[in-house]
Amino acid sequence: MTMLRIGIIAGEASGDYLGADLIDGIRQQIPGLSVEGIGGARMIAAGCHNLFPMEKLSVMGLLEVVRHYRELTGIRNHLTRHFLNDPPDVFISIDAPDFNLELERRLRARGIPTVHYVSPQVWAWRAYRLRSIARAVDLMLVLFPFEQDYYRRHGIAVACVGHPLAGQIPLQPDPEAARRRLGLPKDGVLIAFMPGSRRMELKRLLVPFLQAAREIHQLRPEVRFATSLLDDPAIQLLEKTRRGLKLQDLPLTVFKNQAHAVLEAADLVLLASGTITLECMLYKKPMVVAYRMHWLSFWLIRALIKIKYVALPNILAGERLVPECLQSDCRPERLVEEMNHWLNNPAAVEQLKVRFAYLHGQLQTGNDNPAAKAILQMLGRG
Repeated sequence: MTMLRIGIIAGEASGDYLGADLIDGIRQQIPGLSVEGIGGARMIAAGCHNLFPMEKLSVMGLLEVVRHYRELTGIRNHLTRHFLNDPPDVFISIDAPDFNLELERRLRARGIPTVHYVSPQVWAWRAYRLRSIARAVDLMLVLFPFEQDYYRRHGIAVACVGHPLAGQIPLQPDPEAARRRLGLPKDGVLIAFMPGSRRMELKRLLVPFLQAAREIHQLRPEVRFATSLLDDPAIQLLEKTRRGLKLQDLPLTVFKNQAHAVLEAADLVLLASGTITLECMLYKKPMVVAYRMHWLSFWLIRALIKIKYVALPNILAGERLVPECLQSDCRPERLVEEMNHWLNNPAAVEQLKVRFAYLHGQLQTGNDNPAAKAILQMLGRG
């Protein structure tokens, strides 16, 4: 039997999804696949042997990274020794560039082929990282066509593989079927709120999200709410926050690790900025994007960033399709204002769905697991 050993690192929930899909795609071509590294529940279920919990890498914001610098450096040094002592056939990192690029550079310098899956937003800020990428990466896998053009202009090997969900999510989602799967009533307005997967995100976003839900419910008692969180500690934090705000009577259904079903079932989504905004777009849902981080991290990022928007649907469209409530704008009254805009304007929602369907089509590749195919071709196994 043909064998292949891969090392792989994912740092948060969306990377875990991409990693699991990638592992499955490679295993279809090479059943004798061995995988180890860092991943979440999906990658573990797909056969990844975990060397550290994925939560150790789920750090967001410049100051937050500095605060965890010693621990993150220790994990990276351990992984370097591990993979140099027992080299894989290829090392794949998914996103998390501040952690992964240095690890990739060390491994590539010793002859281990490296792939980086999901481009850092070098086209938006910190373009100087292109030099580090060129030293660290044999192949960059990007999600969006404009990223492929960008890397080609800078002489870096690249393949545009799209997002696997763009091929898996139908252009016409079925909210009623999703509600049946979740055991939710088929009728009535359902608002989903998705406050992120990192603990620091939850601590900063749960309160304004829950307060906004309370205000919406006071204005519209018929509305129900749903959320999906990554694991039991996240659910416990939600319930603790909910009790502290005395919102036990809020009609909120909490699910674990059912984000896609909750998105498909919802009529409107309040969510943290990040890859999930792309997933929400693919499900054609009106959304309100929100985020908070340490004020100094936000100030530093704003000073360096070169683009107008942070939400991926807005970046892809090149215009403001969905509202972004960041930092001081991430407060209940602003969130409620933006949610009411969608609830009160069904014609605007229909127009948004048409735009989202067009963008969805742009992200479809027409190939089965193009990321797996690109990696195997690089290795001469395709």
